[in-house]
Parts: sequence; C-alpha cells; structure tokens
Amino acid sequence: MQMLVAWFFFNAHWARVTSSLSDSVAADVAVATQLFRQDPTLENANKLDALLRPDMELSVVLRSGDVLPISNRKSFFSNLDRTLRKSLTEAVDVPFWFDTTRYPNHIDIRVQVDQGVLRFVAARERVFAPTGFVFIFWLITATVVLSVISILFIRRQSDPIRELADAAAAFGKGQDISGFKPRGASEVRMAGQSFLKMRRRIGRHLEQRTLMLAGVSHDLRTPLTRLKLQLAMQDDNEDTRAARRDVDEMDAMLSGYLDFARGMGEEKPHTVSLTDFVASAVKGRQVTVEPFEELEISIRPVMLRRCLVNLINNARKYASICLLSVQERGGDLLITVDDDGPGIPESQRQAVFKAFQRLDDARNQNIEGVGLGLSIAQDIAQLHGGTIILGDSELGGLRATLRLPL
Repeated sequence: MQMLVAWFFFNAHWARVTSSLSDSVAADVAVATQLFRQDPTLENANKLDALLRPDMELSVVLRSGDVLPISNRKSFFSNLDRTLRKSLTEAVDVPFWFDTTRYPNHIDIRVQVDQGVLRFVAARERVFAPTGFVFIFWLITATVVLSVISILFIRRQSDPIRELADAAAAFGKGQDISGFKPRGASEVRMAGQSFLKMRRRIGRHLEQRTLMLAGVSHDLRTPLTRLKLQLAMQDDNEDTRAARRDVDEMDAMLSGYLDFARGMGEEKPHTVSLTDFVASAVKGRQVTVEPFEELEISIRPVMLRRCLVNLINNARKYASICLLSVQERGGDLLITVDDDGPGIPESQRQAVFKAFQRLDDARNQNIEGVGLGLSIAQDIAQLHGGTIILGDSELGGLRATLRLPL
C-alpha cells in the first residue's frame, strides 16, 4: 500500500510540481539568453547577473570562448533530469547542458552562444520540489514505527495462543498444566477457559470410571470367593475342575479389566534416567538389550514400566528370542521390542489393541491371559502422548514399537 501511495505521489503530485518549477527556471534561462544575445557583451552579462541573482536566485556568468561539456552525470532520480531537460528543450532554442549532481544545493545550466558559454547557477529549490524527499523520509519513518508496533502487538496476541498450544500438548502427554492461565484477547481467553473446562470434565470422567469399577470389582469378588469355597468343597472330578477354571478365568478377567480401567492413574510424571528405567523393566526377564545413548525423559515411570513389561511379556509368551532397542528419531523416543515368534497378521494388528481381544484359539492354546496386555500398554502409551505400532521384525516375528514424544 505504501509503495502504491509513493508511486501515486511521485507520478501525480510531485512530478507535476517539479515540472512547473523546471518550466519557470527554463523560462528565466531563455529570457536571460535572449537579452544577452541582443547585446552580447561582458557588461551586459554582468548586468543580467546583478538583476537576476538577488531576487530570482539565478546567477549568470559569461565564459568567453568556452564550449559545452561532452560528458553527462546522471542523477539518482532520473526523473529529475528528464523533467528539466524537457523544460529546457521547450524554452531554449540553442544547445544547452546541465548538471544536477555536482552541487548539493544548486543546479548548473550552460547555454551555448556565439561568444562562448553562458553559465547559469540556480538554487535547487527553484528546480525541484524538496517535499518529495521529506515525504520519503516520513514514509520510511512511519513504516518502521508501525512495523515495530505491529510486531509487538502480534507477539502479545500470539504468545497466549502458543501457551494454549503448549498446554494442550502437555496435557496430551499426561503432564501437569496447573500453571496454565488463559490470557490475551477475549477469543483466546475463551478458548483457554474452554480447554480448562474440558480438562476438568475428562478428569471427573476418569475418576468416576475408576471409582465405579473399583466398586464393581469389590461387589463381584465376594460372590466369586463364595464360588471358590463351594467348588473347593466339591468332589474332585472333571466338571468341578472345569468350573474352577472358569471361576479363575473370571477372577483374572476382572483383575485385568480393573487394571485396564485404572490406566489413567494418579501417578505424576517426573524426570528419570532412560538407562535405569529400561534396566528396571527388563530385570529378571530374558531380554537382550542393545546399547543406547543415555537420556533423561519425563514420564510416569511405574505406569510406563508396566507398558514396556506388557510388551516384553507378550513377546516372551510366543517367542524364544526377545530383543529390545532404543533410539531417538525426529524428536521422538522409539523403544522397540523384537521377537522370533509367529507374529500377528497385518489384518489383525489393530484389533489386538481392543480390550479382551485375543487371536484365534489355535494361536492361544496353553497361553495364559485374558487379552488385556496390549490394550493396557496402548492406553498407557497414549496417556504419555505416544502410541504403539506393530510391524514385522527382522527376527521373523513381531516388532512392537513404543513411540513417545520427547
């Protein structure tokens, strides 16, 4: 917009004013030249100088026997030279030469006459309008001032939005955001307050879910205990043993479901050593750990350890070799568990994350569990803002990758 304003100013207003001034000076030069040619003497040139210099700021000097210069010095604003050349061409009918660059406050104009060269020196203000440079100065100054104000204003408006985005990202990773307070424009404050209300609603929902399932667990364990006592007093036969297995499976399923529902526990995240965390997860388990660089991470260590243990136990159930590797890639921490077991078909890799989802009976013969291991692991990973990805392992089995944002 300012460039368009400047273009309009210079081409419409400033150029017109400058043209009028140039026409005035060119007319004075033409009249002085005609008066000199009527009496081409040095005394007449001096009279013209005495007449024009005081009131019209135009001096006249006769350089006898001199000729016009050949070289021309171009002005930075070529429009100035074009305007003056046009005015002189229309007013003066003899050869002329001028220079607008040699002197900062004056214009040198020379006209060829028979006796030599008439040199005119005019004040620059008489030829060019000085308001153009003042306009450019104020235009640049206003641009700088408005740019600074705009940057400060935008930063004041963007900082609260960035804080809201950081709080949302931290909440997605399960981190504490109690220090977040909405600020900024009314729309940003409204969005921040809505985010806090959503956070409180999610917290109440998780708390109610945990309390409800804890009550259900307590109520169901009492009749299950009675059934166990009744079955223990029955004769040891095939029907009794089948009933006992059903009751044990119901008890394990109830415990597993309660653990799954408590995936959003009250444990607070804090910074731990990655080496110590991995060591505590693989302790006592037949797992080969590849060397990795030391790193400190902010996690819920008890919950995330359970997630990693579930992945390791899932690999150990179906395979003889279990390999764990750790690497950092693109701002994420990747903890990979590879095994040489039968793997999981690609079509079923999303289904295994559903609660109580197990593969076909042929794959699960003599395998303990109720189908909650991967569900709980995925729940905990998502609580940390991450996920679990299943794929093909180079060992020939399943690769489970726990991806966590750093």
